[in-house]
Amino acid sequence: MSQQAWALGSREEKRSFYKHTLRITLPIALQNLMDAAVNSADILMLSFVSQAALSASSLAGQVAFILSNLVYGISSASAVMAAQYWGKGDRRAVEKVLGIALKIALLVSIPFGLAAAVWPGTIMRIFTDDAQLIETGVVYLQAVSASYVLGALAQVYLSVMRSVERVKMSAVVHCSAVIMNVVLNACFIFGIGPFPELGILGVALATTITRAIEVAVCVVDGARCRVIRLKVKYMLARGGQLMKDFMRLAVPAAGNDIIWGLAFSVYSVILGHLSSDIVAANSVASVVRNLGTVVCFGTASAASIILGKAMGDNRLEEAKVYARRFIRLAVVTALLGGVVILLCRPLVLDFMHIYVTVTETVKSELNIMLLINAYYIMGMSLNTMFICGIFRSGGDVKYGLVCDTVAMWGYAVPVGLICAFVLKLPEMWVYFILCLDEFVKMPVNIWHYRKMGWIRNITRDDTGNEG
Repeated sequence: MSQQAWALGSREEKRSFYKHTLRITLPIALQNLMDAAVNSADILMLSFVSQAALSASSLAGQVAFILSNLVYGISSASAVMAAQYWGKGDRRAVEKVLGIALKIALLVSIPFGLAAAVWPGTIMRIFTDDAQLIETGVVYLQAVSASYVLGALAQVYLSVMRSVERVKMSAVVHCSAVIMNVVLNACFIFGIGPFPELGILGVALATTITRAIEVAVCVVDGARCRVIRLKVKYMLARGGQLMKDFMRLAVPAAGNDIIWGLAFSVYSVILGHLSSDIVAANSVASVVRNLGTVVCFGTASAASIILGKAMGDNRLEEAKVYARRFIRLAVVTALLGGVVILLCRPLVLDFMHIYVTVTETVKSELNIMLLINAYYIMGMSLNTMFICGIFRSGGDVKYGLVCDTVAMWGYAVPVGLICAFVLKLPEMWVYFILCLDEFVKMPVNIWHYRKMGWIRNITRDDTGNEG
């Protein structure tokens, strides 16, 4: 065994690797947990308002879900480039990548905000034909529209900060915003103290206010940070080679995430046209699933940072070893996530039975959904690790676009539509079939990983003269 191989496999090296991975994963997982927690709090508080408010917020939230996946693609491209240039030691290039990413995020998010503000009724009618849900969703969309732009800017900024290993800063800012959001939600929904009782409108206002404060904090941090600074001139610059490199990564990555997000939105459309009961059950099941996947997704994010930094520093053999370890971590975190869902299941069902005003059908369907999600997250964890963690860290973004397009739009969406509206299968059979998409693409992801074509250093030496 060579000295390099011995060093990579030594006990000290492994301990150092897992310690470093844990140091990056935990703050990111904490952010994911806080996001899941605020969604849980929203659903909990809205469930006391009415089932219509609960279902309408779930359907209206699909607009933000689509945008967040599009912005996640932009964030992924910026994170890949930032991590590799950070590994190379080129801080100026990282600042330019940040400026480019913020500009693209702004251009992408503004149309979503305008659409939600101007045509909320049209958007709601895409997801449901229930008049009460449409009316309630319109109120929500108009009030939350500004947060789409603000949230996109904050998401991109914090993503780049994580890529340069400022994960604690990112976690503190984001988690503080989430806590504020929960507090404002409670105040606006229930009319606590001087706040008016606004119901679902209060959820939207709380989100918008929180996002505005979060962006303000990011701007102040970007102006004062000694590691990476936020410079407006890089947002206004025309581009150059870095812009071309960014777009080569961002377009397929954003396409991948929007394809994935749109497919999940179509799942919601399918469920929304079956009944309001399954929509309500799915909104709760999704939150519990998110709680189970916080560490899975945090580990995938850590993989993209650590592998990207290694490849940017031309430590390609180390990247291969690290990738194998991250795959094992994806399996372990998925198993733990499944246990979390199973442990939460009786608590959630008891709570729904005692405190929440929903139909017995909702409770019955939620019970089955939680069992399905307990194993579904194994597919989510591994595929997220492959596509968003390992492959993207080396700039291999086109594969994920093709893979998700085939699996979700070639299988899950058409099969789900046929089962729901042609064969008219029972609602839970439709849900079960939709949840097979992750397992359809898993064997192909394993094959693509073993080809090792994703291992690449995508940095350049001539970025100093741009911008």
